[in-house]
Amino acid sequence: MASEPVILVSGGAGYIGAHTCKELKRNNFYPVVLDNLSTGHRSFVKWGPLVECDIRDSATVEKAIRDTEAQAVLHFAGHSYVGESVQNPFKYYDNNITGTLSLLSAMVRTGCKHIVFSSTCAIYGEPATIPILEDTPPKPINPYGASKHMVERILADFKTAYGLESTCLRYFNACGADLDGELGEDRTPETHLIPRAMLSILGRIQNFELFGSDYPTPDGTAIRDYIHVTDIARVHVQAVQHLLDGNEGVSVNLGTGLGYSVREIMNAIAKETGVHPSAIRSPRRQGDPPILIADIARARQILGYDPQHSDLSTIVRSAWAWHKATHSRTPSCSHTNA
Repeated sequence: MASEPVILVSGGAGYIGAHTCKELKRNNFYPVVLDNLSTGHRSFVKWGPLVECDIRDSATVEKAIRDTEAQAVLHFAGHSYVGESVQNPFKYYDNNITGTLSLLSAMVRTGCKHIVFSSTCAIYGEPATIPILEDTPPKPINPYGASKHMVERILADFKTAYGLESTCLRYFNACGADLDGELGEDRTPETHLIPRAMLSILGRIQNFELFGSDYPTPDGTAIRDYIHVTDIARVHVQAVQHLLDGNEGVSVNLGTGLGYSVREIMNAIAKETGVHPSAIRSPRRQGDPPILIADIARARQILGYDPQHSDLSTIVRSAWAWHKATHSRTPSCSHTNA
Protein backbone atom coordinates (compact mmCIF):
# COMPACT_ATOMS: atom_id res chain seq x y z
CA MET A 1 0.00 0.00 0.00
CA ALA A 2 1.38 3.40 -0.99
CA SER A 3 2.02 5.90 1.79
CA GLU A 4 1.10 8.82 -0.50
CA PRO A 5 -2.50 9.49 -1.64
CA VAL A 6 -3.21 7.24 -4.63
CA ILE A 7 -4.52 8.81 -7.84
CA LEU A 8 -5.77 6.52 -10.62
CA VAL A 9 -4.71 7.98 -13.99
CA SER A 10 -6.66 6.65 -16.95
CA GLY A 11 -4.63 7.11 -20.12
CA GLY A 12 -1.55 7.73 -18.00
CA ALA A 13 0.76 6.19 -20.60
CA GLY A 14 -0.09 8.91 -23.10
CA TYR A 15 1.48 12.31 -23.77
CA ILE A 16 -0.33 14.51 -21.25
CA GLY A 17 -1.15 11.68 -18.85
CA ALA A 18 2.49 10.65 -18.45
CA HIS A 19 3.65 14.23 -17.87
CA THR A 20 0.95 14.52 -15.21
CA CYS A 21 2.07 11.30 -13.50
CA LYS A 22 5.54 12.78 -13.18
CA GLU A 23 4.08 15.95 -11.66
CA LEU A 24 1.89 13.94 -9.29
CA LYS A 25 4.89 12.03 -8.00
CA ARG A 26 6.84 15.27 -7.59
CA ASN A 27 3.99 16.55 -5.40
CA ASN A 28 3.80 13.50 -3.12
CA PHE A 29 0.96 11.66 -4.81
CA TYR A 30 1.19 8.03 -5.97
CA PRO A 31 -0.01 7.69 -9.59
CA VAL A 32 -1.43 4.34 -10.69
CA VAL A 33 -1.73 4.23 -14.48
CA LEU A 34 -4.73 2.58 -16.12
CA ASP A 35 -4.10 2.22 -19.85
CA ASN A 36 -4.75 -0.33 -22.61
CA LEU A 37 -1.60 0.88 -24.44
CA SER A 38 -3.49 1.24 -27.74
CA THR A 39 -1.90 4.67 -28.17
CA GLY A 40 0.09 5.05 -24.96
CA HIS A 41 3.63 3.84 -24.32
CA ARG A 42 4.73 1.35 -21.70
CA SER A 43 8.04 3.22 -21.53
CA PHE A 44 6.17 6.36 -20.37
CA VAL A 45 5.00 4.63 -17.17
CA LYS A 46 7.83 5.57 -14.80
CA TRP A 47 6.33 6.99 -11.60
CA GLY A 48 3.94 4.27 -10.48
CA PRO A 49 2.51 0.89 -11.50
CA LEU A 50 0.58 0.08 -14.67
CA VAL A 51 -2.80 -1.65 -14.72
CA GLU A 52 -3.14 -2.73 -18.35
CA CYS A 53 -6.85 -2.41 -18.94
CA ASP A 54 -9.45 -0.78 -21.16
CA ILE A 55 -11.70 1.66 -19.33
CA ARG A 56 -14.70 -0.15 -20.83
CA ASP A 57 -13.77 -3.12 -18.60
CA SER A 58 -15.63 -1.74 -15.60
CA ALA A 59 -14.98 -4.74 -13.36
CA THR A 60 -11.20 -4.41 -13.73
CA VAL A 61 -11.39 -0.65 -13.20
CA GLU A 62 -13.40 -1.27 -10.04
CA LYS A 63 -10.81 -3.76 -8.80
CA ALA A 64 -8.00 -1.29 -9.47
CA ILE A 65 -9.75 1.40 -7.45
CA ARG A 66 -10.45 -0.98 -4.57
CA ASP A 67 -7.00 -2.60 -4.56
CA THR A 68 -5.15 0.75 -4.55
CA GLU A 69 -7.69 2.64 -2.42
CA ALA A 70 -7.52 5.43 -5.00
CA GLN A 71 -8.78 8.74 -3.67
CA ALA A 72 -9.39 10.34 -7.06
CA VAL A 73 -9.25 9.71 -10.80
CA LEU A 74 -7.55 11.80 -13.48
CA HIS A 75 -9.32 10.82 -16.69
CA PHE A 76 -7.23 11.24 -19.86
CA ALA A 77 -8.23 8.06 -21.71
CA GLY A 78 -9.99 8.83 -24.98
CA HIS A 79 -9.57 9.27 -28.71
CA SER A 80 -8.69 12.78 -29.86
CA TYR A 81 -8.29 13.06 -33.65
CA VAL A 82 -10.83 15.51 -35.04
CA GLY A 83 -10.69 14.25 -38.64
CA GLU A 84 -10.93 10.62 -37.61
CA SER A 85 -13.93 11.41 -35.43
CA VAL A 86 -15.80 12.69 -38.50
CA GLN A 87 -14.93 9.55 -40.47
CA ASN A 88 -15.59 7.11 -37.62
CA PRO A 89 -17.95 8.66 -35.06
CA PHE A 90 -18.84 5.27 -33.57
CA LYS A 91 -15.25 4.84 -32.36
CA TYR A 92 -15.37 8.20 -30.59
CA TYR A 93 -18.77 7.85 -28.99
CA ASP A 94 -18.03 4.27 -27.95
CA ASN A 95 -14.67 5.00 -26.34
CA ASN A 96 -15.08 8.56 -25.11
CA ILE A 97 -18.66 8.27 -23.84
CA THR A 98 -19.27 4.57 -23.23
CA GLY A 99 -15.76 4.20 -21.79
CA THR A 100 -16.29 7.13 -19.45
CA LEU A 101 -19.62 5.72 -18.28
CA SER A 102 -17.84 2.44 -17.49
CA LEU A 103 -15.20 4.31 -15.50
CA LEU A 104 -17.78 6.38 -13.64
CA SER A 105 -19.80 3.27 -12.84
CA ALA A 106 -16.74 1.76 -11.16
CA MET A 107 -16.19 4.98 -9.22
CA VAL A 108 -19.78 5.03 -7.96
CA ARG A 109 -19.61 1.38 -6.87
CA THR A 110 -16.38 1.97 -4.95
CA GLY A 111 -17.29 5.32 -3.43
CA CYS A 112 -14.46 7.17 -5.21
CA LYS A 113 -15.95 10.66 -5.40
CA HIS A 114 -13.40 12.88 -7.18
CA ILE A 115 -12.50 13.08 -10.88
CA VAL A 116 -10.58 15.55 -13.05
CA PHE A 117 -11.60 15.23 -16.69
CA SER A 118 -9.45 15.97 -19.72
CA SER A 119 -11.79 18.11 -21.83
CA THR A 120 -11.10 20.38 -24.80
CA CYS A 121 -11.74 23.77 -26.37
CA ALA A 122 -13.33 21.78 -29.24
CA ILE A 123 -16.58 21.86 -27.26
CA TYR A 124 -16.91 25.55 -28.24
CA GLY A 125 -16.86 24.92 -31.99
CA GLU A 126 -16.45 28.24 -33.80
CA PRO A 127 -17.02 30.84 -31.08
CA ALA A 128 -18.27 34.31 -31.98
CA THR A 129 -16.08 36.15 -29.49
CA ILE A 130 -12.38 35.99 -28.58
CA PRO A 131 -10.97 35.36 -26.01
CA ILE A 132 -13.23 32.43 -25.18
CA LEU A 133 -14.92 32.43 -21.79
CA GLU A 134 -16.10 29.26 -20.06
CA ASP A 135 -19.66 30.59 -20.32
CA THR A 136 -19.46 30.59 -24.12
CA PRO A 137 -22.30 28.31 -25.32
CA PRO A 138 -20.91 24.91 -26.37
CA LYS A 139 -21.46 24.27 -30.09
CA PRO A 140 -19.10 21.43 -31.08
CA ILE A 141 -18.76 20.90 -34.83
CA ASN A 142 -17.29 17.38 -34.86
CA PRO A 143 -17.89 14.10 -33.00
CA TYR A 144 -14.68 14.52 -30.96
CA GLY A 145 -15.85 17.83 -29.49
CA ALA A 146 -19.39 16.50 -29.12
CA SER A 147 -18.18 13.46 -27.19
CA LYS A 148 -16.23 15.63 -24.74
CA HIS A 149 -19.19 17.96 -24.30
CA MET A 150 -21.44 14.97 -23.58
CA VAL A 151 -19.04 13.71 -20.91
CA GLU A 152 -19.14 17.13 -19.23
CA ARG A 153 -22.94 16.85 -19.15
CA ILE A 154 -22.73 13.30 -17.77
CA LEU A 155 -20.39 14.46 -15.02
CA ALA A 156 -22.84 17.21 -14.01
CA ASP A 157 -25.64 14.65 -13.83
CA PHE A 158 -23.49 12.24 -11.80
CA LYS A 159 -22.86 15.01 -9.28
CA THR A 160 -26.58 15.51 -8.82
CA ALA A 161 -27.40 11.81 -8.63
CA TYR A 162 -24.36 10.29 -6.91
CA GLY A 163 -22.42 13.13 -5.30
CA LEU A 164 -19.50 12.73 -7.70
CA GLU A 165 -17.42 15.91 -7.73
CA SER A 166 -15.67 16.71 -11.02
CA THR A 167 -13.43 19.34 -12.55
CA CYS A 168 -13.27 19.70 -16.33
CA LEU A 169 -10.08 21.15 -17.81
CA ARG A 170 -10.65 22.45 -21.34
CA TYR A 171 -7.28 22.38 -23.10
CA PHE A 172 -6.34 24.61 -25.96
CA ASN A 173 -3.17 23.54 -27.88
CA ALA A 174 -1.03 21.28 -25.71
CA CYS A 175 2.60 21.25 -26.86
CA GLY A 176 6.25 21.06 -25.84
CA ALA A 177 8.08 18.30 -24.01
CA ASP A 178 9.29 17.43 -20.54
CA LEU A 179 11.99 19.89 -19.51
CA ASP A 180 14.18 17.01 -18.27
CA GLY A 181 13.92 15.25 -21.64
CA GLU A 182 12.14 12.17 -20.28
CA LEU A 183 8.87 12.54 -22.23
CA GLY A 184 7.55 14.09 -25.41
CA GLU A 185 4.90 13.88 -28.13
CA ASP A 186 4.97 10.43 -29.72
CA ARG A 187 1.80 9.58 -31.63
CA THR A 188 0.94 7.48 -34.66
CA PRO A 189 -0.24 9.19 -36.72
CA GLU A 190 1.07 12.57 -35.62
CA THR A 191 -1.29 15.40 -36.56
CA HIS A 192 -0.08 18.38 -34.51
CA LEU A 193 1.79 21.28 -36.08
CA ILE A 194 4.94 21.50 -33.93
CA PRO A 195 5.87 17.79 -33.83
CA ARG A 196 5.02 17.36 -37.52
CA ALA A 197 7.31 20.23 -38.46
CA MET A 198 10.12 18.73 -36.40
CA LEU A 199 9.55 15.22 -37.73
CA SER A 200 9.74 16.69 -41.22
CA ILE A 201 13.10 18.30 -40.46
CA LEU A 202 14.35 14.97 -39.10
CA GLY A 203 13.21 13.09 -42.20
CA ARG A 204 10.57 11.08 -40.36
CA ILE A 205 7.56 12.28 -42.36
CA GLN A 206 6.92 13.45 -45.91
CA ASN A 207 4.26 15.78 -47.29
CA PHE A 208 4.22 18.19 -44.37
CA GLU A 209 1.20 20.45 -44.93
CA LEU A 210 0.32 23.91 -43.71
CA PHE A 211 -3.39 24.65 -43.97
CA GLY A 212 -4.68 28.06 -44.96
CA SER A 213 -2.89 31.32 -45.77
CA ASP A 214 -5.93 33.57 -46.30
CA TYR A 215 -7.39 33.81 -42.80
CA PRO A 216 -8.48 37.26 -41.57
CA THR A 217 -5.41 37.47 -39.32
CA PRO A 218 -2.34 39.75 -39.50
CA ASP A 219 -0.26 37.24 -41.51
CA GLY A 220 -3.07 35.18 -43.06
CA THR A 221 -2.45 32.03 -41.01
CA ALA A 222 -4.56 30.63 -38.17
CA ILE A 223 -3.86 31.77 -34.61
CA ARG A 224 -3.99 29.37 -31.66
CA ASP A 225 -3.34 29.45 -27.92
CA TYR A 226 -0.40 27.12 -27.12
CA ILE A 227 0.18 25.76 -23.61
CA HIS A 228 3.22 23.78 -22.52
CA VAL A 229 2.41 20.25 -21.40
CA THR A 230 4.25 20.75 -18.10
CA ASP A 231 1.93 23.64 -17.26
CA ILE A 232 -1.05 21.39 -18.07
CA ALA A 233 0.36 18.66 -15.84
CA ARG A 234 0.86 21.08 -12.97
CA VAL A 235 -2.70 22.38 -13.06
CA HIS A 236 -4.02 18.80 -12.95
CA VAL A 237 -2.25 18.39 -9.63
CA GLN A 238 -3.77 21.67 -8.44
CA ALA A 239 -7.20 20.55 -9.64
CA VAL A 240 -7.14 17.19 -7.87
CA GLN A 241 -5.87 18.78 -4.66
CA HIS A 242 -8.68 21.35 -4.93
CA LEU A 243 -11.23 18.51 -4.98
CA LEU A 244 -9.55 16.50 -2.22
CA ASP A 245 -9.62 19.62 -0.04
CA GLY A 246 -13.42 19.48 -0.19
CA ASN A 247 -14.04 22.17 -2.80
CA GLU A 248 -16.64 22.00 -5.54
CA GLY A 249 -15.60 21.11 -9.05
CA VAL A 250 -15.30 23.67 -11.83
CA SER A 251 -14.94 23.85 -15.60
CA VAL A 252 -11.99 25.99 -16.72
CA ASN A 253 -10.01 26.86 -19.83
CA LEU A 254 -6.35 25.93 -20.01
CA GLY A 255 -4.38 28.18 -22.32
CA THR A 256 -2.27 31.28 -21.87
CA GLY A 257 -4.55 34.05 -23.09
CA LEU A 258 -2.08 34.70 -25.93
CA GLY A 259 -2.13 33.53 -29.53
CA TYR A 260 0.58 32.60 -32.03
CA SER A 261 -0.01 32.22 -35.76
CA VAL A 262 1.15 29.24 -37.77
CA ARG A 263 3.72 31.51 -39.43
CA GLU A 264 5.05 32.60 -36.03
CA ILE A 265 5.34 28.97 -34.93
CA MET A 266 7.24 28.05 -38.08
CA ASN A 267 9.61 30.97 -37.68
CA ALA A 268 10.28 30.01 -34.06
CA ILE A 269 11.05 26.44 -35.14
CA ALA A 270 13.41 27.73 -37.84
CA LYS A 271 15.19 29.93 -35.31
CA GLU A 272 15.69 27.00 -32.90
CA THR A 273 16.64 24.35 -35.47
CA GLY A 274 18.34 26.46 -38.13
CA VAL A 275 16.02 24.98 -40.77
CA HIS A 276 12.62 25.77 -42.23
CA PRO A 277 10.87 22.46 -42.97
CA SER A 278 9.69 22.07 -46.53
CA ALA A 279 5.92 22.61 -46.42
CA ILE A 280 3.06 22.01 -48.82
CA ARG A 281 0.64 24.91 -48.88
CA SER A 282 -2.90 23.55 -48.66
CA PRO A 283 -6.32 25.22 -48.43
CA ARG A 284 -8.03 25.84 -45.12
CA ARG A 285 -9.60 22.81 -43.49
CA GLN A 286 -13.35 23.02 -43.13
CA GLY A 287 -14.35 24.13 -39.64
CA ASP A 288 -10.95 25.59 -38.67
CA PRO A 289 -11.68 28.97 -37.03
CA PRO A 290 -9.25 31.83 -37.73
CA ILE A 291 -8.48 32.47 -34.04
CA LEU A 292 -8.86 30.44 -30.82
CA ILE A 293 -7.57 32.07 -27.64
CA ALA A 294 -8.60 31.25 -24.08
CA ASP A 295 -9.71 33.51 -21.30
CA ILE A 296 -7.93 31.93 -18.30
CA ALA A 297 -9.10 34.22 -15.50
CA ARG A 298 -11.29 31.55 -13.91
CA ALA A 299 -8.48 28.98 -13.77
CA ARG A 300 -6.17 31.58 -12.21
CA GLN A 301 -8.73 32.60 -9.61
CA ILE A 302 -10.01 29.18 -8.55
CA LEU A 303 -7.06 26.84 -9.09
CA GLY A 304 -4.14 29.22 -8.80
CA TYR A 305 -3.23 28.42 -12.40
CA ASP A 306 -0.08 30.23 -13.51
CA PRO A 307 1.60 28.90 -16.68
CA GLN A 308 5.35 29.17 -16.27
CA HIS A 309 6.71 27.38 -19.34
CA SER A 310 4.34 28.37 -22.14
CA ASP A 311 6.41 31.09 -23.79
CA LEU A 312 7.05 30.15 -27.40
CA SER A 313 10.81 29.79 -26.94
CA THR A 314 10.48 27.20 -24.16
CA ILE A 315 7.79 25.29 -26.04
CA VAL A 316 9.88 24.97 -29.19
CA ARG A 317 13.21 24.40 -27.44
CA SER A 318 11.89 21.58 -25.24
CA ALA A 319 10.07 19.89 -28.12
CA TRP A 320 13.12 20.05 -30.40
CA ALA A 321 15.44 18.67 -27.72
CA TRP A 322 13.17 15.67 -27.21
CA HIS A 323 12.64 14.98 -30.92
CA LYS A 324 16.37 15.25 -31.67
CA ALA A 325 17.15 12.78 -28.91
CA THR A 326 14.39 10.38 -29.93
CA HIS A 327 14.29 10.40 -33.74
CA SER A 328 16.61 10.16 -36.69
CA ARG A 329 18.60 13.26 -37.53
CA THR A 330 18.49 12.63 -41.29
CA PRO A 331 17.21 15.93 -42.75
CA SER A 332 14.51 16.06 -45.39
CA CYS A 333 13.85 19.73 -45.88
CA SER A 334 14.52 22.84 -47.86
CA HIS A 335 14.46 26.51 -47.01
CA THR A 336 10.99 28.03 -47.47
CA ASN A 337 9.16 31.09 -46.29
CA ALA A 338 6.73 30.21 -43.52
